[in-house]
Amino acid sequence: MKASSKHTFKLYPAIDLKDGACVRLLHGRMDDATVYNQDPGSQAAAFEAAGFDWVHIVDLNGAFAGKAINAAAVGAILSTISIPAQLGGGIRDMSAVERWLGAGMARVILGTAAVHDPEFVSEACRNYPGQIVLGVDARDGKVRTEGWDGETDLTPAEIVKRYADDGLAAVIYTDISRDGALQGVNVEATAALAEAAGIPVIASGGVASAQDIKALKAAHANIEGVIMGRALYDRRIEPAEALAAAAG
Repeated sequence: MKASSKHTFKLYPAIDLKDGACVRLLHGRMDDATVYNQDPGSQAAAFEAAGFDWVHIVDLNGAFAGKAINAAAVGAILSTISIPAQLGGGIRDMSAVERWLGAGMARVILGTAAVHDPEFVSEACRNYPGQIVLGVDARDGKVRTEGWDGETDLTPAEIVKRYADDGLAAVIYTDISRDGALQGVNVEATAALAEAAGIPVIASGGVASAQDIKALKAAHANIEGVIMGRALYDRRIEPAEALAAAAG
């Protein structure tokens, strides 16, 4: 099924936080990080000024620790921007969900918890309809957890189907092998998950050109948008070019 001409395609510039700074990882390795900005708030403001209408935030330290580590940096972002933001990384219980949504986060992303604590994820969806996003990170077709260190035997479609009727806002699908590598998006796998999920899917990992944006937009009507990181930071894609590709 192709996207219709009225398909609204969103771009989510990424702010990945490590030790309080805005970084990009290669293939999800914490020891292979490039620092792009020591002031995440100013980076978020720059994205808003460039015309983006969302910001995607990940607490990388929190993803490994299972709790918020970069809370001060996240707070600085929220106090700087007026556009909505979504946050993932280390959100493993209802108090964390309530805290971040109460602080002004538009949506929170649950990943590891979706594998290990499905009752919590379903309850969060019921309590906060339209504000819970499922984070599905995969390598070689299998879902990974705990900041991509934990292995599972689950496929992305299997984990999504657990929560298909719970009122998820969207699913973020990350192909870890493409993340930060500028090798192009795994359009085929993203489209397959969009077909299986029946709910909006946000692609993540590997955007290298405006053509990647166009290919995703055309691949399936359930692909809501794409998260962009290194390509923006390295200026391989200018914001205006990316936004034009999404709108075209």
